[in-house]
Amino acid sequence: MSDGVGTDTAEAAGSSARLHRLFEGRRLTPTQRRIAHCLVRQAADVPFLSSVELAQLAGVSQPSVTRFAVALGFDGYPALRRHLRDVAPTGTDTPERSDNPYQQAVQAEIDNLRQLASLLADPGPVERAGRLLAASRPLPVLGLRASAAQARGFAYFTAKVHPDVRLLDEGGSLLADRIDAARKAGASALLCFALPRHPRELLDALDHARDAGLTVVTIADGTFAPVAAHSDVLLPAAVGTGLVFDTVSAPMLLGQVLLEAMCDALPDAQAHLEEFDARAAARGLFVE
Repeated sequence: MSDGVGTDTAEAAGSSARLHRLFEGRRLTPTQRRIAHCLVRQAADVPFLSSVELAQLAGVSQPSVTRFAVALGFDGYPALRRHLRDVAPTGTDTPERSDNPYQQAVQAEIDNLRQLASLLADPGPVERAGRLLAASRPLPVLGLRASAAQARGFAYFTAKVHPDVRLLDEGGSLLADRIDAARKAGASALLCFALPRHPRELLDALDHARDAGLTVVTIADGTFAPVAAHSDVLLPAAVGTGLVFDTVSAPMLLGQVLLEAMCDALPDAQAHLEEFDARAAARGLFVE
């Protein structure tokens, strides 16, 4: 009896691994990722589910299932189901790994960080970007929608060592005005966080910034991201796509690395930090 259970577990794990390979490198929407996760969880039953049944299990609409199949390169869901039946386990497959989806997401982030470490073997681009941003007075930091959190965090820490940081984390008709105001005040560069999904107005904002004479430094999810053609310096860091929403450990760390490069280019950075620590201590700002 135990041998049978072990075999079933191995076959299910093997099916999950094959499904993950099918999704690798695909830019899926959050709805499509819900479907993908449902397929992984129901790996043994997937080849026999109708599109309506899969939609009900995933909590999405039936047309979403069809669009999901097309996003994977199939003519429709029937073609995807035929493919899944063709690669269904026969009992002889050995799973590549038995990690659950949460572990796989963490492992993917670890792989992204290793990739970032390899890219930083050449520190030249980050050091150049650090000098450009350190010299800008003021320094506008742009991030819209999903990228707003990264821009806000970077601006918060940078304000401790840079005298004038201006956070641009809201779109709309005033965005161009705020870029113009920064340029008029003396800004020479702009830092942009551009992570999926990329708002169309972000590209317009970057074009406007460059037309105004700003050098655009962008932290993006890859060298082929839509913002690449709209940036002067592109610093890539992969995002994780194994969960419903992107995970951004590598871009976040790259932002801190860039801030370190800025500190190296700011001769009074340490003095600013010491002044802040003294004020914080005097105010009892933090719990020790």
